Amino acid sequence: MPDSVLSLLPNDFPDANDGHFLDQGVRHLILAGGCFWCTEAVYRQLKGVLNVVSGYAGGSADTANYDAVCSGSTNHAEAICIEYDSHQIGPGTLLKVFFGIAHDPTQLNRQGNDLGRQYRSAVFYQDEAEQQLVADYIALLEQNSVFRAPIVTSMEPLTEFYPAENYHQNYAATNPNQPYIAAVAQPKVAKVQHFFKHRLKKDL
Repeated sequence: MPDSVLSLLPNDFPDANDGHFLDQGVRHLILAGGCFWCTEAVYRQLKGVLNVVSGYAGGSADTANYDAVCSGSTNHAEAICIEYDSHQIGPGTLLKVFFGIAHDPTQLNRQGNDLGRQYRSAVFYQDEAEQQLVADYIALLEQNSVFRAPIVTSMEPLTEFYPAENYHQNYAATNPNQPYIAAVAQPKVAKVQHFFKHRLKKDL
């Protein structure tokens, strides 16, 4: 979980009021929280998550590639597109995992040693209802004093999501011994398995 969390454990975070989004078929949520290898790995194991695609959001098509984004010269963020079955899981749970485990929402334009605006904390909302859901949840976390520092997660309108290069997809699972994956991604995956074990897919 983020180092800035105070007393609450991730599964004890307050719940978002996401009833409006439930039982609405297949939906998508676009989140940015540092390196997409890590955030993707966290969500793939949750029941109701049908697919997770690593990619880029917040910039234009001509610079939606890894080299350009990593240079920090574009407006993109490394992001993931979560495809989920709203009959099985809601965006409230996805946001709880996002703020509680997947990244630290109090770090501005960085996650750990990953520095730059491409690693910013952001939710790319698709409509006003989704924007309000995220705004209300951030306000709820702040009211409950969950974090020691202010939440800096930005809410940005989604213009386009660009899937990353093929070798980035499901990277953590296919490269478990890569040092960055072992040090950063795997502990987050393990925390989800511990705190959200009732939400895990049966084949894990």
